[in-house]
Amino acid sequence: MRKKLIALAAAIAVATPIIAQQAMQTPGQKNPAAITGGSYTTDPNHTLVMWEVDHLGFTPYWGIFGDVNGTLQFDPKKPNAAKVDVTIPVSKVVTASTGLTAHLLRAGKDGGKPDFFGPTPADARFVSTKVVASGQNATITGNLTLNGVTKPVTLAAKFYGAGKMPAQMGGKEGLGFEATATIKRSDFGISMGIPMVSDAVHLKIAAGFMK
Repeated sequence: MRKKLIALAAAIAVATPIIAQQAMQTPGQKNPAAITGGSYTTDPNHTLVMWEVDHLGFTPYWGIFGDVNGTLQFDPKKPNAAKVDVTIPVSKVVTASTGLTAHLLRAGKDGGKPDFFGPTPADARFVSTKVVASGQNATITGNLTLNGVTKPVTLAAKFYGAGKMPAQMGGKEGLGFEATATIKRSDFGISMGIPMVSDAVHLKIAAGFMK
């Protein structure tokens, strides 16, 4: 009997933290009702723009822009009136290859035009001009300024989650979306390597906001 009691106590000791962990929930949930609306600012540490190009027809290649800053005006009762304005620091581009990253940001040879962004590229900026929402999805049209050129770009956006942060983490309301888009880099004056490296650039965006 004593051995059975010891075994039962051990099982309870092991199960208790597991049950407690399972009972916990993340503060963000896929529940649009958790959105109170108002003015939000980006969470720059958790807002990412991933870009993908085709490399020689053999493989896709990815890179990331992070440290994105900006604002979102959002009323859940009037989603089509939403406005977003974000700035992306091109100079902080990250790739898996130190050589490629250096190439993206190096100066042009003999004072010529850089192959890609150059050593001191201006920040990119996206400013929405129209939002058409349907359920938890939205089509966001706006102007993207990149490499000194401004062109219209359309994002396919999807609600990801909302909720309130724990008190020990500030207690702010969080709101997040995913979005995708495809642009042509030649439209923005970046044509080095086409077609060996594709003109089409696929974007996948994780946009986090806090209020």
